[in-house]
Amino acid sequence: MMNPSFAMYGFYASINENKVIKLNLNENFEILKDDFLKITKDFKSKVFFLCSPNNPTGNSIEDIEFYVKNFKGIVVVDEAYIEFSKEKSCIELLEKYPNLIILQTFSKAWGMAGSRVGMAYSSAEIIKLINTVKAPYNVNSLSSNKVIELIDKKENLKQNIESILNEVSWLKNEFQSVNCIKKVYPTDANFFLIEFEDVEKVYDKLLEKKF
Repeated sequence: MMNPSFAMYGFYASINENKVIKLNLNENFEILKDDFLKITKDFKSKVFFLCSPNNPTGNSIEDIEFYVKNFKGIVVVDEAYIEFSKEKSCIELLEKYPNLIILQTFSKAWGMAGSRVGMAYSSAEIIKLINTVKAPYNVNSLSSNKVIELIDKKENLKQNIESILNEVSWLKNEFQSVNCIKKVYPTDANFFLIEFEDVEKVYDKLLEKKF
């Protein structure tokens, strides 16, 4: 898995007694392809997790097809924040690569974090295997009905995304005037990774304000 990235990939792998290999990103939070090829060859990993846009760095991963094509196992691409990005979804690669799984969710752009509804897109063979281990009632009826209701009103999604991205742009400009902020990293998501001059002091101040 990428490092840094969403910590739960490694957590769930570990509690299921799987070895987790971390692929460190460079200073711009990008994957070094030579490192990827070496690590996957040395450790013969079976599953490779990609998060694009990445959590918590906010950047999209370039040339994802390279990693799908050059990995001798299953590649999982987490697209939880894809609606906010200008990059295309990897769904168009599914017909070309049977080892690809794409994850999406209603928790972010759709605003349904509490409902815990997500989707996995993959080949029929992989989906068949997933169905043998997943819980039979993994999505409750209330969440299912709400998802159907939202899909029927999907024209609202575009408006919501445009509104959020406008706020992201406004917030980025506001950050420029905050003295304790050293750097605001580029983002393709609805959040920012920020480097502070004195992060411990900022942390203490936030605790004082009970944020």
